[in-house]
Amino acid sequence: MLWRFCGSGSPRRDAERSAAQKFVRCAAPSVATATGVPAMAAPSVFLLAVSGEIESGEFPGFDDLYCKFCFVYGQDWVPTAGLEEGISQITSKSSVSPTTLVWNFPIDITFKSTNPFGWPQIVLSVYGPDFFGHDVVRGYGAVHVPFVPGRHKRTIAMFVPESSSRLQQLTSWFTGRRPEFTDPRVVAQGEGREVTRVRSQGFVTISFNVMTKDLHKLGYDVGAAEGPGPQGLPSF
Repeated sequence: MLWRFCGSGSPRRDAERSAAQKFVRCAAPSVATATGVPAMAAPSVFLLAVSGEIESGEFPGFDDLYCKFCFVYGQDWVPTAGLEEGISQITSKSSVSPTTLVWNFPIDITFKSTNPFGWPQIVLSVYGPDFFGHDVVRGYGAVHVPFVPGRHKRTIAMFVPESSSRLQQLTSWFTGRRPEFTDPRVVAQGEGREVTRVRSQGFVTISFNVMTKDLHKLGYDVGAAEGPGPQGLPSF
């Protein structure tokens, strides 16, 4: 802590008031660069802002579906704003687009991290009624949030788990309890997936608007923002 003696400017008067000296706290001097501009401290974290929407899905033979989403990320990542998970409205096919289910469900979240390991993924789970009116899973899928700032669109191939035997398939059909994951986050992980039987079923289209901050200052280069003009979002 630095202190400065505040005198009146006159040596005689200062001597007379030596018994009642007053001190005020002075601001610590800033570190000046060669150009005379104070140097800013290096950032310790970088930010990743993600917005966009779950646009639509294609699931031939199914209707009245809704979608759940959640983000999966590494231990060095911390959400600072927005929602980590959510559930959309139920949507039905229309005469205008008889093969497309439109959700247009928004997503918006901001992360901070010190390490790009464990870059966030979004996990999607689509559900709908079966013949008996039970809600059953119609597809799982996951994709990484794009690394490059800008506007992106991804089409995710969905899949569903399958029973390991004909008897289990018949039993699950009658009881309405189809095979599904107890935690959909397992879709974004590799451990144990090699013993899971699945089959492809449907597609989901999702759009991302990605912005990053201080990635370059920490030494990470993910490339230039995609898209000309307003299509490309900045990286700071």
